[in-house]
Amino acid sequence: MRIALIQAPLQWEDAEANRLYFESVISGLDQVDLVVLPEMFTTGFTMNPSDVAETMDGKTMKWITRLSQQFKTAITGSFAVMDNGHYWNRLVFVYPDGSFETYDKRHLFSLAKEGDFYAPGQQRLIVTYQGWRICPLVCYDLRFPVFSRNNENIDLYLYVASWPEKRIFAWDALLRARAIENMAYVVAVNRVGFDHSNFEYVGHSQAIDYMGKYLVPPFEEEAVKMVHLDYNKKNQAVQKLGFLNDQDLFQIL
Repeated sequence: MRIALIQAPLQWEDAEANRLYFESVISGLDQVDLVVLPEMFTTGFTMNPSDVAETMDGKTMKWITRLSQQFKTAITGSFAVMDNGHYWNRLVFVYPDGSFETYDKRHLFSLAKEGDFYAPGQQRLIVTYQGWRICPLVCYDLRFPVFSRNNENIDLYLYVASWPEKRIFAWDALLRARAIENMAYVVAVNRVGFDHSNFEYVGHSQAIDYMGKYLVPPFEEEAVKMVHLDYNKKNQAVQKLGFLNDQDLFQIL
């Protein structure tokens, strides 16, 4: 699978400007199976959903499904959604045919009082795409390994984030831990630049293999990085080593 990691600055609460930016980048890609965008890619990590949240038939969903179909690639990222009387930090995984699946961020970032504005998701999403089993998660989910546990033959974890510079060492360490403990690929996309509160983001988007080796090392500049993941090599290593057969069992209540 060939994946594009788009590490970008985001214009604060300016969905149209951000959509135009990402469309210009995506239109320049060649032979991509999956495009990964940051968390809240239309607005930045805002606690103002009443001002910016969209419906599932709004401009951003129409835009992302059009791009997926036009460029024949899956696209994923999260944005603020208003649905069923609640606001959600909702990740969408859009297939090349325009169909989609959703995951609502379960672990809301209490330090920023995210739970005061958004409802928490309950169910983990496993996407099946091109024969891969993919688990997309959002930012703060990274700190909770039981929720990420590979008990469903997951091949690839995707993390989309707005993770600030002051805790970037934790981001790097936890991403490698998730790859190693779950014997799965990890692809993570963070943003760069400054937000409305002057918090700095330095990216460190990256791709890691099932043994914890960097395929795309953390980088800090505004850029697109490509990575090719080998399904057979991962499966051969999982079967040969058998580490997942010895894992403890957990249940989330």
